[in-house]
Amino acid sequence: PQTREHILLARQVGVPYIVVFLNKADMVDDAELLELVEMEVRELLSSYQFPGDDTPIVVGSALKALEGDQSDIGVPAIYKLVAAMDEYIPTPDRPVDGAFLMPIEDVFSISGRGTVVTGRVERGIVKVGEEVEIVGIRDTQKTTVTGVEMFR
Repeated sequence: PQTREHILLARQVGVPYIVVFLNKADMVDDAELLELVEMEVRELLSSYQFPGDDTPIVVGSALKALEGDQSDIGVPAIYKLVAAMDEYIPTPDRPVDGAFLMPIEDVFSISGRGTVVTGRVERGIVKVGEEVEIVGIRDTQKTTVTGVEMFR
């Protein structure tokens, strides 16, 4: 029931890609049962318009991985999950041709530097020397960009 709810929620909020981790594999002794569960999950994905046959499904045990277990369902399963996400989920494109838009996440006063804001650029490009507007609850303010740093 929880799996169905998660898939439905992902569909409703517009999640375009899904990678499934079948957890608690350490609690199942029958490999055929795991295959049956995987088939049911694929059917469920398809019923909610996800590509059930193509969606990566990784079987493992988060608990075993946390305990450092090196069997197939332990740490290697987590590496397999991360690899599946890297391979299957494309990097989203950020529109660079629109006006610069960056919601401000935090503001710092740095001595010798002035006010520094952080955030994630959602649209456009900004360069040092360009004028930007800070829009919010207070009156709109104009300022000049004196530096840009990027962290990944």
